[in-house]
Amino acid sequence: MKSEEVWKNVHSEREAMADTWAGLSAGQWAAASWCDGWSVQDAAGHVLASAEQTPPNFFRELAGAGFKFSVFADRGARRLAALGPDELIRRLRARTTTTNHPPGPTVTWLGEIVTHGEDIRRPLGLKHEVPEDALVAVADFYKNSNLLIGSKGRIAGLRLRATDAEWTHGDGPEVAGSLSSLILAMTGRKEVHADLTGEGLATLASRA
Repeated sequence: MKSEEVWKNVHSEREAMADTWAGLSAGQWAAASWCDGWSVQDAAGHVLASAEQTPPNFFRELAGAGFKFSVFADRGARRLAALGPDELIRRLRARTTTTNHPPGPTVTWLGEIVTHGEDIRRPLGLKHEVPEDALVAVADFYKNSNLLIGSKGRIAGLRLRATDAEWTHGDGPEVAGSLSSLILAMTGRKEVHADLTGEGLATLASRA
């Protein structure tokens, strides 16, 4: 997928995410997301932090966190979560045309909004359809990446097969499910294993 198409999907998914946030109740904002230790509001803060990030600020904040990425991410998420729902929504909508981003491939930011969109929606029982070509681009990126989230190592020796798209990867015991669910599994979301099948699922679960 070309860079301009990636950004088109990023912007569309950010707009859809802001629409989802606009419909949440106070209880839903306070509910646990699928990001360990984060509420839905904390996860929303992280989404906004990524959308607003720039390379100079990224390196400054990472250095301030002692170059510990987990500390850096948690600080940014909680700082922006404290803005409250209305401001989170307003500021994410302001990022539906911009292309600033931290260092890294453009598809990284599509993966961010797709994955964290599911981290927020799924525990709340909310449904959202991401275009298939966007999901394929994210899955193809994560299958070869060990940076930060360790997807490549997590799925090594397994065959992943999407049941709702023309996408497979790898050889070995199979893990099957929707492509969005496979993406969540590749990135370590153990809660999604209930939506997957196959003889390779136990191996995948042991690596979550």
